[in-house]
Amino acid sequence: MDEKEVNFLPKPKIPKVGCFRAICDRIPARLVLYFLSWSGFLVSFVMRNDINFALVAMVQDPSSNVTGSDHCNTDASAVPSMEEGYSYNHTLSMVNATTAVLLDGPASIDDIKFDWDSTVQAVIKSSFYWCYVLSQVVGGVATQYFGTKNVFGWSQFLTAACSLLIPHAADLHYGAVILLRSVQGFASGLTWPAMYAIVGYWIPPVERSRFMSSFQGFSIGIGLTYPLCGFIIAHFGWRQVFYTTGTIGMVWCVFWYLLAYNTPQEHPRITPEELEYIELNVSEDIKNGQGMRVPWRRIFTSMPVWAIGLTTFGRIWVHYTFIMSGPEYMQKIFCFDIQQNGLLSGAPFLCSYLSSVLFCYVADLLMDHKTLTLTNVRKLFTALSQIVPGVLVLLVGYLGYQIVTVLILWFVAVTFITASYAGAMANIVDIAPNLAGPVLAFAQTIHMTASFLQPLVTGFMVTDSQNINQWLHVFGVSSVVAISTYLIYQVFGTADIQSWNYPVPDPEVTSSDDSAVIANQPMIKVEPGLKFDDDDDDDD
Repeated sequence: MDEKEVNFLPKPKIPKVGCFRAICDRIPARLVLYFLSWSGFLVSFVMRNDINFALVAMVQDPSSNVTGSDHCNTDASAVPSMEEGYSYNHTLSMVNATTAVLLDGPASIDDIKFDWDSTVQAVIKSSFYWCYVLSQVVGGVATQYFGTKNVFGWSQFLTAACSLLIPHAADLHYGAVILLRSVQGFASGLTWPAMYAIVGYWIPPVERSRFMSSFQGFSIGIGLTYPLCGFIIAHFGWRQVFYTTGTIGMVWCVFWYLLAYNTPQEHPRITPEELEYIELNVSEDIKNGQGMRVPWRRIFTSMPVWAIGLTTFGRIWVHYTFIMSGPEYMQKIFCFDIQQNGLLSGAPFLCSYLSSVLFCYVADLLMDHKTLTLTNVRKLFTALSQIVPGVLVLLVGYLGYQIVTVLILWFVAVTFITASYAGAMANIVDIAPNLAGPVLAFAQTIHMTASFLQPLVTGFMVTDSQNINQWLHVFGVSSVVAISTYLIYQVFGTADIQSWNYPVPDPEVTSSDDSAVIANQPMIKVEPGLKFDDDDDDDD
């Protein structure tokens, strides 16, 4: 009997240190979060931009019945009267020959095409961004209540589900496509505030710029979307574009829910050493943020917040000039086919991710070595992200048909745009580490209006898409907007933590006419016997 009783006693747990566990322990949880963030934005932007290319194959082009007005179908003598006409045709033939080697394959598979006019197509494209802007503040508030894991995860799931349904919606009516794109826009608008909110809890200030480069996963997403969609459309038809991107989104959601956690304290696999490092180096301002209220009125009236929102409005404007108008410019002016267009339009964004990592690394070095103040670091990289592309986009317009030179400037401009993630975009966490989600939501409400205003302005100015002079006006406006909005940040931008970032001193205050409660994302849970009094000297 005693022997049986002994057998039923719980056996002491002996930690198993296998090869797999040893490898897992060597991978910091912060690094896992970095790749989840990077891949999340990559997948999000693949699902966001797939329709921009797919519409080319989905819709019957009315201009296909028009003859004699397309310079892409004329001989060398019919190229618009420019001295570089021979150079244009010679270079174009070289580019065509080069890309043909990479993209050679069977002819496009026939698929149903819809008789949607340009207005319907414009509404389909812009509907995403109308709702995207509207959901920014909702995302900031929802993150505080439900946590980044839930908000980011469910937003991605909903976006992926809509992608899978778009082919069937197109068969029903274009209104169903507009509805699905609106839902996608609203869901995608939740992602940025959600990820910004988690940075303050996980990432010490000296690593913050480098972690912000993970947000540049969207550059890889854009860069992959164009050639991927061009290949799929040419070989399998436009429907497979949405089935592919939607499936990728669903698979990503599985990894997110298995590996992502709102705070280091919730993570079951984080090592004690890494947890201690985070707790010692994350600012006490964030640790004390639990239970505070979001001071919306003070955020709305903060000049540093407005400076971030307005300057990034200019960056988004010039960025979307390349994203939204770029493929059409490549097609109508340089006469690239859909696969060549996809490869050459997407390649700069693939390069821009690498540049973002470099910019963010250099920014952290400058701050760590105290070469520049944090405020000056943010202003320097914000200037690089707007003034340099602002000048180069204007040169693109003036260079006309000099394809090689234009493509080089195009690459460089898109590359420098990413410096913003070591500049104004990282500045959001600097000025309000406790409220990064709500502040980002408000700033994005301002600057993401450029995402639908830029295509509308372009459509107003470009009535003949093969008129290079009209495109010069588009690039000129982008240049002015990018450079002028930076000047606002130069005057009002700062990296100082704002007074409204701190909790209200009186814990008995229970009412406020302009706030919402942060209820879910504590940085530190103070358990019995756990003290942080001795950490004050180590905090930044």
